[in-house]
Amino acid sequence: MTSRTTQGAVAAGHELTARAGRFALEEGGNAVDAAIAAAWMACVTEPVLASPGGGGFAMMAEKGEAPQVCDFFAQTPKRAGPQADFHAIEADFGTTTQTFHIGLGSTATPGFVPGLFALHARAGRLPMRDLLAPAAAIARAGHKVNAFQAFLACVIAPILLHTDEARALFAPSGALPEEGESFANPALARFLELLADGGLTAYENEAAPAMLEGQDAAGHLTPEDFSAYEVCWRAPLEARIGSGRAWLNPPPAASGALIALALELMNDDPACPPCAWAGALDGADCARRDCGHDLRALMARLGPPAHRGTTHISTLDEDGRACALTISNGEGNGHVVSGLGFMLNNMLGEADVNPAGARGWPRDTRLSSMMAPTLARAADGTLFALGSGGSNRIRSVIFLMLNRLLAQGMPLAAAIEAPRLHVEAGHLDFEPGFTPGEAKALAAAFPDHRAWDEKSLFFGGCHAVRRAQDGTFSACGDARRAGAAEIIA
Repeated sequence: MTSRTTQGAVAAGHELTARAGRFALEEGGNAVDAAIAAAWMACVTEPVLASPGGGGFAMMAEKGEAPQVCDFFAQTPKRAGPQADFHAIEADFGTTTQTFHIGLGSTATPGFVPGLFALHARAGRLPMRDLLAPAAAIARAGHKVNAFQAFLACVIAPILLHTDEARALFAPSGALPEEGESFANPALARFLELLADGGLTAYENEAAPAMLEGQDAAGHLTPEDFSAYEVCWRAPLEARIGSGRAWLNPPPAASGALIALALELMNDDPACPPCAWAGALDGADCARRDCGHDLRALMARLGPPAHRGTTHISTLDEDGRACALTISNGEGNGHVVSGLGFMLNNMLGEADVNPAGARGWPRDTRLSSMMAPTLARAADGTLFALGSGGSNRIRSVIFLMLNRLLAQGMPLAAAIEAPRLHVEAGHLDFEPGFTPGEAKALAAAFPDHRAWDEKSLFFGGCHAVRRAQDGTFSACGDARRAGAAEIIA
């Protein structure tokens, strides 16, 4: 292992997640190594949002090369089980609620583990064993639960307390851990150590059979779903914003197309006021609904190219390499995998991912997603890596960030802190912080609206990094989701 530290920056959804990325840079790894190490740690410190039973996307670029997307999102099962366990729960955000569906029948084929191994094979520098080590150590020793993770656990308490096994893991004292209490997960540590020793072979031969337990009676997954799963590499969508450009997650993800369409609907006025931003987001959302969520029809609305429970990690390094990695487990299916210390996803139970519901989903198909890992470059060469959690609000977060960073030239931290808005089915939600005139105009344009009293995790958590043309780094984690950042200069 080299002893040379790599200069770079990391932004993520937890202090320890960002620190794992820093560790990889300190050990001589690159931006991709940092993102992978942080992703393993997110499974430990952000278990509501990240899990080896989920999936995601990574947008990466080498200096001077075109960005590419690593798609390791969930795949629908090859067959539908006859009596799948699938039922609704309510997640309570305080100001609003959101319905999700859980149960063994809500689970699609996970791609998290093969995805990180594929990303590592393409561009990693350090051994995977080294990238797994920080997460395994924290999972075994335990860490202090922060305020955000304690709150988020309460939001989806019906999932974390759904079964005896889930209660034993997430509420061993009888109650979900509160801020400052220690949380350890020795079973997850053993799983990570299994991967460190045996890699993908151990995952396929030892972990996958455990992940299939109960699926024959109450789910859809079979061994063939795991053996046939493939990580896909795709070319991103490209969009112009002012004099800069951005690279977006392409279909079958829905996010990139919706963001690109919203940018086009601004009529080449990227410096427009918030009311016009809301109108553009509404136009893109209406187009999606008008075409029945058909991405091919939505893509046809775009003009010619100019030659989308979730957490995010952004990394850059001194060589100009960039990685934006967004991962999700949905909210979890309510069942802990025996002996492995994590839940499988409930992607078939998320309406924005699977609008077809309990049994209408297409067989053996990559699910769509609103996840939107994004790279962007300003006219002066400044490079950004960004992304967000936030379910169907993700597309609005990235749309606003691109306008503020590239069109308005806002500093990174200011763009993340600035108030957000989101339009869904004609309903507008917006945070405090807009001027009185802007808030009045928003309310007038969208009579069906909700003005929030405070900033909220409902509006996502954008963790972003920036490398200026002179090589200096900046990084910022979103306070809405207890984000953290690390810089090595």
